[in-house]
Amino acid sequence: MSAPAPTRPGPVPADSFLTGPFAPVTAEIDVTDLQVEGELPAELDGAYVRNGPNPRFSPIGSYLYPLDGDGMLHRVEISEGRARYTNRFVRTPMVEAEEQAGHAIWPGLSTLWRPGADEVGPALAGTMRQLPDVNVVRHGGRLLALAECDQPYRMGPQLQTLGRESFGGQVPAGICAHPKIDPRTGEMVAFCYNFAPPFLTWTVIGPDGTGTPPRPVEGVEQPSMIHDMAITERYLVLVVAPLFFDIAEAMRGGSMLQWREQVGTRIALVPRDGGPVRWCEDEAFWMWHAANAHDAKDPVDGSDVVVLDYSEWSRPYPIAPGARVDPHLARAVIDPAAGTVRREVLSDVVVEFPRVDDRLLGRDQPVSAFALRTDRPQSHPDVWDAIAWHDTRTGAITRWEPTDLAVGEPAFAPDPYSSAPDRGWWLTLATRLDDGTSSLLVIPAADPASGPVATIRMPVRVPLGLHGNWLPTS
Repeated sequence: MSAPAPTRPGPVPADSFLTGPFAPVTAEIDVTDLQVEGELPAELDGAYVRNGPNPRFSPIGSYLYPLDGDGMLHRVEISEGRARYTNRFVRTPMVEAEEQAGHAIWPGLSTLWRPGADEVGPALAGTMRQLPDVNVVRHGGRLLALAECDQPYRMGPQLQTLGRESFGGQVPAGICAHPKIDPRTGEMVAFCYNFAPPFLTWTVIGPDGTGTPPRPVEGVEQPSMIHDMAITERYLVLVVAPLFFDIAEAMRGGSMLQWREQVGTRIALVPRDGGPVRWCEDEAFWMWHAANAHDAKDPVDGSDVVVLDYSEWSRPYPIAPGARVDPHLARAVIDPAAGTVRREVLSDVVVEFPRVDDRLLGRDQPVSAFALRTDRPQSHPDVWDAIAWHDTRTGAITRWEPTDLAVGEPAFAPDPYSSAPDRGWWLTLATRLDDGTSSLLVIPAADPASGPVATIRMPVRVPLGLHGNWLPTS
């Protein structure tokens, strides 16, 4: 007797990443003349845009934060001391089909069931949900909503969805959610992991948005998940941790992602000039996000090394089973000639979502900013409730600790009339934990511990999300 056909999955059980400040919103709005407390700097002229998981309908089957969920862009336009808010879903074919049906059709990534032609038509039958819900960048005159290694979606001036982007047809498999735009060359450097050989590739998108054919990263023999990357003037830096895709295990009812600590973590230094990859071996650790990397001389022996600052996890929480673990600010000194890695924890503060002044990507930066978790009791276990700044030269940590906010990733908006790293503002979306109202905070880089010089009140709650950027008008 043949096995019964799989049935459509049921609702997702209670999940903390679908409640409280993470709870999704469904209304799309456009509101001008937002309420501003304090004074917006006159130099701010542009838009802060952020992306993040936001299921259009209640999920079915499973929900794996931060990978699952439909993309929603939140934009705050600032000019002449005034602010305007717009939010829009990234309208993939899956979102459009579910809107027609009035309910979720595609399950989460951890559920292998796929809808058939009788429910979604032959073009979408058997497909997985597209997830351009992680990041949003502007490059080559295009605003791109980015997924976890897939083709991004191009968005229009009103945040309308224009379609998928393959960079002139040169990058059909897509790119990662964290490409890096080199401020010296204007190139966008990206990687992509795949489920079939070559398991890892990298590519360069020119300043005009034209792609180059992806090149394989030699030495990768099975599919691994890699979320972020870094660049230096010489290298693409890829932290390949032992988080492997295992479809066979998923078909047996286990997790599709397997953390195999005994394998250890490897770091690939990929020469941007096309030279051979240099692999460096280490014990297992996980990196969700890098702050920055740069080429340097080792203070111990004067050899050429790469310095990587990042937020280090002992394992990939929350997608790996087990209790919550906390990440710390760390530095890795990577020796391409010796194939070694020397890691150190720079501070015991619990930090994530590291950012720098993007004008310094790939070079030594004086300051890194992070979302910080204090030891205050919280109503939700996974919120970040403060912002921290790390002086990379002195090691000093500066904090701004509000008493009632959940904060997001900080992004730097430079003063357009100055190249100094302390001439600008750190922007972050925040939500009050008592009443759920949200704001965009404008924090001066020259004195971040003093807190916001301006607070822009959002007309709706903005769910805690992932990544965003400041996009100046010129």
